[in-house]
Amino acid sequence: MQWAALLAWVLTALGGAGLGSLWARGGGPKQAGGIRPWRLLLHAGLAVSGLAIWIVFVVQEGSVFAWLAVALLVAVAVIGMTMAVIWLRGKATPTAPTELPAEASFPLPVVIAHGALGAFTLLLSVLAALGVGT
Repeated sequence: MQWAALLAWVLTALGGAGLGSLWARGGGPKQAGGIRPWRLLLHAGLAVSGLAIWIVFVVQEGSVFAWLAVALLVAVAVIGMTMAVIWLRGKATPTAPTELPAEASFPLPVVIAHGALGAFTLLLSVLAALGVGT
């Protein structure tokens, strides 16, 4: 189970990196509204930290590492949900008629896949931390 969670975590991170790249290329760091840089960096930083801790868990098999990674993943998910709400609001009500936030260019299937993979990663991580599948 821990290896499945690791794979899900990496796939989710790749999707997030793609979305982050679109956001940066679309002027996200300089935009007045939408997803703010600190929120995106906190989301990504906690996710990468959690992934690193999960790798330590897979290698060393210490349950403390697993639960620490799960706790970080919960924080990542909460921040991600706030960004999804901002993304949805930005698509519905742009700050100016000609100015859409950078995240308005996010492809819907990628956003849905990233969120679904994130939820699946959290589920697999909790199961692995509980010792299911070992």
